[in-house]
Amino acid sequence: MARGLGRERVHSGKEGFTLLEMLAAFAIASVIILATAALLHNLAVPFARGTSRVANGERLALAAERLATDIGSARFILQPTSAGPSVAFLGETRRVTFIGVSGLDAPLRGQVARSAEVVSFDIEADGDATHVVRRRAPWLGARTQFQDAALGDQVVLLAGAFEAAFSFARAAPDGALTWVNSWANEPALPRLVKLSLRDRTSGIDLFGGATFAIHANAPPACALQDAAKDCLSSSTSDDQRPVKSASQQR
Repeated sequence: MARGLGRERVHSGKEGFTLLEMLAAFAIASVIILATAALLHNLAVPFARGTSRVANGERLALAAERLATDIGSARFILQPTSAGPSVAFLGETRRVTFIGVSGLDAPLRGQVARSAEVVSFDIEADGDATHVVRRRAPWLGARTQFQDAALGDQVVLLAGAFEAAFSFARAAPDGALTWVNSWANEPALPRLVKLSLRDRTSGIDLFGGATFAIHANAPPACALQDAAKDCLSSSTSDDQRPVKSASQQR
């Protein structure tokens, strides 16, 4: 009977695992799991950074396109002020407001409705982040000051850890450009508008010094065949009718 018990113990030892073997198996499995997790992390982090860069690049491109479309459509409209007729364009380091044309980027499906609207771009702080925000409102005509428009339809074009500022270029008769930090009570529109976006860590300009050109340099009425030479300085309303010279009025 003792022999039978001995054989049973030997037999059961061959079929089972000792505690030491179980601990060794768990240790090997833990090493494999940790190595797999580290490998996945090392692959996921660069992938996330890469996709983040792509997403940020796409957002920068879309914001630049929006800025170029709106700023390029700025209308040459003179409004009366205490200092005399001034163009409807107000530029500051942290805000730009002007009268533009809506519907320029809409798909061309037959007759696209395009009308004048007041547009603003604001640079706003939100905690540690900076936002570039677009707002708009219908323009109600020459009898209203464009600065008084109730702006809405807020869209955050850009958000991130950067410093932002607007500047404006004045063109000399010889074509030379002079950059200024504000544009108010001016008789003409600026030639170019620049939005600097400097990364707070690297100091790199995320827009690469890109500028946005304003296409209008005179009221639409000045393009008429019978427009006088002093049309630009004589137009004071949205109607912007050209003032004829004395010889033309006879």
